[in-house]
Amino acid sequence: MSPNLRIAFRFLTAKKRAMLMSLSCTVLGVGLFIVTQATTSGFEEFFIKTILGTDGAMRVEDKMQDTLRSMNAGGGSDFLISHREGVKYIEGVEEPKAVIGALKEFANVSGTSAVLRGNVLVRSSFKNESAQVFGINLDEHLKVSDLSHQIVQGDLATFREAPTGALVGKVLADRLQLEVGSSFLLDVQGQLRRYRVSAIYETGIRDVDKARVYVHMNEARSLLRKPIGVTFIQVNLFDKDRAPENAIQMQEVLRHSARPWQEREKAWLEAFRALSVSSAITVSVFTLIAGLAMFNTLAMIVLEKTKDIAILRSMGYERRDITRIFLWQAAIVLAIGALVGALVGVIGTFAVSQIPLPINGIFKTETFQVSWSIWHYLEAVFTAAIMVMAASVIPARRAARLEPGDIVRGTAQ
Repeated sequence: MSPNLRIAFRFLTAKKRAMLMSLSCTVLGVGLFIVTQATTSGFEEFFIKTILGTDGAMRVEDKMQDTLRSMNAGGGSDFLISHREGVKYIEGVEEPKAVIGALKEFANVSGTSAVLRGNVLVRSSFKNESAQVFGINLDEHLKVSDLSHQIVQGDLATFREAPTGALVGKVLADRLQLEVGSSFLLDVQGQLRRYRVSAIYETGIRDVDKARVYVHMNEARSLLRKPIGVTFIQVNLFDKDRAPENAIQMQEVLRHSARPWQEREKAWLEAFRALSVSSAITVSVFTLIAGLAMFNTLAMIVLEKTKDIAILRSMGYERRDITRIFLWQAAIVLAIGALVGALVGVIGTFAVSQIPLPINGIFKTETFQVSWSIWHYLEAVFTAAIMVMAASVIPARRAARLEPGDIVRGTAQ
């Protein structure tokens, strides 16, 4: 142990109560920072997992067509010059097989599924509800969604074997009082067709579970009277974070609009980020209090230890040595506070993850969702280090400016 560190430790133990207060605030600041970031990040990651498992990482939909404006070249000539003015969108994907073939050439694409969507009226013996029918090829759709894990009643094998089978969301099934095996009618502009519930799914996203009815693609084509084309192609990616840049490339190659999940869920993602920043600012108050406590404690030590500082300066200690002694005190408190605070963060995060919290709206969960990330710990320690060390600089520099002669004469400032 270096002499400066040994002296710092002796000074530190002389003000135990004050240092314990600063240490406690540092521990609370680090621990609560970790817990709040773990919960907000946990809910955000769970939300992202839910929407990716339902709607995929990207949707390729409307065809893009350049709009041109022609003008006469002048000089009495009939020659026309065309200028690109913008982009016109033609609804749907007219040639899904060709587009899917091109999508498979992208290295980041892990799966594709063509989907035909249309508005319907679901009629049961109990009541009627507006909904949307989604025509899918089951095996393809399972590669771009978590549908196989979202089944809560019935099974997909029954749906696969039943040409007129349907998958109904739990909210819609409850509203219509449908069960597995129940029959219902789909009404499209007066055209009625009977289907039977093969399974009931639950994504946890209420707007999805109350509005979507999945049927086989051939049935959807017949019901919606669309023998060719699809509404969109749902795409899954190996690396979901690269969706925006992949979307730009796909639009250039395919001439169809490609909408990544980050754009599709922008409002919710911004809300989660705002909540994360807000909670971080709130719990940082504890580390701010720790910094103020450290400032007050070191300032008191400077006043009470002026004679000791004079002796040290007389023994040959330079100003930078005195500064280091006082900064070492802050560093000791910070190191202990960060270590214990990180332990409190681990215990607190685990404890919070066990708290019951039933949620069913934008996702479904029964407990708090937490995220275990080393970055939460590093951010917490970094925040505490800035506040505690910054608050220690002024007392440390004041102590370094004390001169032995001034202390003896009683004129030290």
